[in-house]
Amino acid sequence: MNDKHSTTIIAQDAQSAVLKRVLDATTYYVTIRWEGNATIKEKEKNYFVLTPQGDSLAFTCEFTSDAPSKEKVNVDQTLSAAAEYWVSFWKKGGAVDFSLCTDSRAKELERRVVLSQYLLAIQCAGTTPPQETGLTYNSWFGKFHLEMIWWHQAQFALWNRADLLDRTLGWYEKAEPIAREIARRQGFQGVRWMKMTDPGALEAPSKVGSFLIWQQPHLIYLAELIYRANPSEEVIKKYNRLVQETAKFMYSFATYDELEGRFVLKGAIPAQETLRAAETVNPPFELSYWHFAMETAQKWRERSGEKRNLQWDEMIDKLSPLAYNEDKLYLAAETAVDTYKDIRFTSDHMAVLGSVGILPMCKLIREDYMKNTLHWIWDNWNWGKTWGWDYPMTAMNAARLGEPEKAVGALLMEKRTNTYLVNGHNYQDGRLRVYLPGNGGLLTAVAMMCAGWDGCKEQTPGFPKDGKWNVRWEGLNPMP
Repeated sequence: MNDKHSTTIIAQDAQSAVLKRVLDATTYYVTIRWEGNATIKEKEKNYFVLTPQGDSLAFTCEFTSDAPSKEKVNVDQTLSAAAEYWVSFWKKGGAVDFSLCTDSRAKELERRVVLSQYLLAIQCAGTTPPQETGLTYNSWFGKFHLEMIWWHQAQFALWNRADLLDRTLGWYEKAEPIAREIARRQGFQGVRWMKMTDPGALEAPSKVGSFLIWQQPHLIYLAELIYRANPSEEVIKKYNRLVQETAKFMYSFATYDELEGRFVLKGAIPAQETLRAAETVNPPFELSYWHFAMETAQKWRERSGEKRNLQWDEMIDKLSPLAYNEDKLYLAAETAVDTYKDIRFTSDHMAVLGSVGILPMCKLIREDYMKNTLHWIWDNWNWGKTWGWDYPMTAMNAARLGEPEKAVGALLMEKRTNTYLVNGHNYQDGRLRVYLPGNGGLLTAVAMMCAGWDGCKEQTPGFPKDGKWNVRWEGLNPMP
C-alpha cells in the first residue's frame, strides 16, 4: 500500500516538522511540535519516527487540510483546553444516575451509558457525518453512511447537546446539489440523499446502497430534534428549505395505486437488507417513517408561515397500513408473505420494530398486532445475525408498548453484537471491533426510557416499576 500514498517533510527546525501527505486527490498536512531535544527521521516510506534524546517526550500533532497551521500550541495548552472542554461537556448535557438501582445489571448499563457519551463526543460530532467506526479506523473504505446518522447523532439532541448535532447537519447543505442531481436523474422531485458518501457528497457505488430509502427522512427527524431543543426562527430559517426539498422527493417516490386508492412504497431495499428491491412492496419501517416525516414537514411549512401542501396531506391520509398475516403479526414487507417461515426474513435488522419505537405510534399500526410481533421476535428471531443498534431499537419498541422489562432486557441481552468492551466500544466481530451506531442507539434508548415521548405521562416509562430500577435523571429531552 505504500506506493498508493506519499509523505514528505516540507519544513523542519529544531523543535518542529511539517509533513505533507498525498493520497490520490487528497492533500493534508501534519504539523508536529515537540519540547526539548528530539529528532525525526524517515525510517521507510511513509514511516517517520520521533525520538527524544532524554527519558521523556512531550509533543503535539496537528492535522490540517489547508496550509500548515502557524499557531504554536504546546502540550500544556492542549491538555488545559481539553480539560476545560470536558468539564463543560459533562456539566451541560443530560445525566442519568443508576446508583440507587438494586438490579444487578444496572452498574453495567451505567458503564455503557457514560463511556458511550464520551466515545460519541470525540468521534461523531464533526462537520461531516461519521463513519460507523468513527475516527478509530476505516470501515467501508472510509465512507460514512447516511442511514446511520440518526443512530450516531439523534442522541445528542436528547441528551441536551443539540449543538453537536447541528454542527454536523450543515453538511447536508453542501451535499444538496449532488442529492438534487440524483433525484433529477432518477425522475424524482426534490433531493435524494445518498446512502454511502464522503465529505464531498459523492455517491459511492453499491449494489445495496443506491436502493435504500430509510436515510431519506433522517434529515427531517434530526432537524425536528434541533427545533425542539431550540424552537426559534433561526432554526426554521436554517433547515426549512432542506426539510421541504427532502419531503418533495418522498412524495414523488411514493406510487399511488388507483385500484386500491392508496399510496405504496416499492423499488427499494428496506432497512432489513435481506429483502430485494425488485420484490419488495411496503416495508413497514419505511411506511411508518414516511408518515412521520411527511407530517413533520407539514408542521415546518406551518411554522414558516406556509400553507400545508394538500397533495402531501392526501398521501399522509392514504399511505398503506402495515401488512400482517393470519396470526396478526406484521410482515417484513407486504410482499414478504413467508416472513415467519423463511429465515431470510427473520435475520438482520428486525426493522418492523422500528415502526413503533424510533417512531411514534401512528394510524398505520395496530398496537395489539405490534405487541404480537414484538413477542414473536423476542422468542424466535435469529439473534446471531443482528447488529448493535437492533437491541436499542427493540428496547424502544418495548418501552412504547408498555413492556419495560423487555426494554431493559433488550439493552443488556447477552449476544455477541451487543457486547460492550472495557473501553465502551460496541463489538460486532473481528472486522467491526468498533460499532458506534450501537453506542448511539443505546443513548437514544436510555434517554427515551427516562424522559419518555410526546404524550407519555409516566415517569421513567422504559424501566420496570419493581423497586429495583430507581433511576434518577436530569437534562434529557423526550422523543417525538
